[in-house]
Amino acid sequence: MHGQSVVGMEGPLAPYAAGFVVDLVARGYRPRSVSGQLELMAHVSRWLAAQGLGPGGLTGEEAERFLAVRRESHVSLRSWRALGPLVVHLRGLQVVPEPVAVAETPVERLLASYRGYLVRERGLTAGSIAHWERVARLFLAERYEPLEDALRQLTAREVTGFVVARCAPGRCSGSAAKVLTGGLRSLLRYLHVAGLTEIALAAAVPRAAGWRLGSLPRGLEAGQVALLLESCDRATVIGRRDLAVLSLLARLGMRAGEVAGLRLDDIGWRAGEVTVRGKGSTTERLPLPHDVGEALAAYLRDGRPTLADFREVFVAAKAPRRPLSPTAVTHVVGCACKRAGIEPVGAHRLRHTLASDLLRAGTPLAQIAPILRHASVATTSIYAKVDRDALRALARPWPLAGGAA
Repeated sequence: MHGQSVVGMEGPLAPYAAGFVVDLVARGYRPRSVSGQLELMAHVSRWLAAQGLGPGGLTGEEAERFLAVRRESHVSLRSWRALGPLVVHLRGLQVVPEPVAVAETPVERLLASYRGYLVRERGLTAGSIAHWERVARLFLAERYEPLEDALRQLTAREVTGFVVARCAPGRCSGSAAKVLTGGLRSLLRYLHVAGLTEIALAAAVPRAAGWRLGSLPRGLEAGQVALLLESCDRATVIGRRDLAVLSLLARLGMRAGEVAGLRLDDIGWRAGEVTVRGKGSTTERLPLPHDVGEALAAYLRDGRPTLADFREVFVAAKAPRRPLSPTAVTHVVGCACKRAGIEPVGAHRLRHTLASDLLRAGTPLAQIAPILRHASVATTSIYAKVDRDALRALARPWPLAGGAA
């Protein structure tokens, strides 16, 4: 079927059709999707010929013109996303030129310098840098032009006003406010160190209200974790993958980002260990429970694509092949909740459940902390509030009305 489509293709893109098929198959596209992409390629090729353009004529501007024409006559594969695989393939062959880079604005240049500072001087992880950069972009976008003059004349009143406006009641949560204020302090420290502000303004950032250990971790009810695991259809590739993902979350208390970042080299089969790359660039080794190892082995043996050109364990089910993102890991949990008929929860709820179950089983906090990879037992102590039965014995009885004084 593919061969007939390739042979029948006309126009300037015809010589690249066979290679495009090989590329699509290697990237995990199914036969039906490959056929659809070939039909789209044939349409593009005919359109280029009608315009008197060669294969290199598929620039961004011409692609927009083609898509406008296709939308008038087709109901599918008529967006930039649909055209993406073909454009990426042709750019990889240097047939189509790369898009012209947009001229850097003063804000973009400053953000690039700030990112370098966070990497070199602060040693932050990619996730933290993304959070801080988002805050910096919000703040800098509200400064007037030219940016250099706006920063040189920046005042504490402007800093405070930005925080008050962004953290108005009902606009953001307490945790979001902490991220905003922490990121803004970081940016203001950098601006002063770089000589872009005349005075240090980090102290002008108001502190977000929050109380350490003020919230109560919410775990799943007894038996719900088992329902999540049982909802995975082990006869399918997606079911085997989801079972392995859920097992790591539920049995080892791994975070969504840690599961997404797990690599083939992190699994020590002979030693029965798994290396977890956690927050703050930490690396910890945890014992690999038998059931978790079985779930991983089943997925790797009969599920994970053998042609994947990356080392991450978990792969997206739909083409193009790519590692699962932390968001996708959370989506796996949500889908399992739907199948199991329970209220949707996030991936972190399984971590809370593990800690709460260990505590109820009598495991000391000092032993739970290494399992959760907490740097301090003080962080783990929040789970002590979950054990209501133990706390009830510490509560003093409330005096009854009319009782003895």
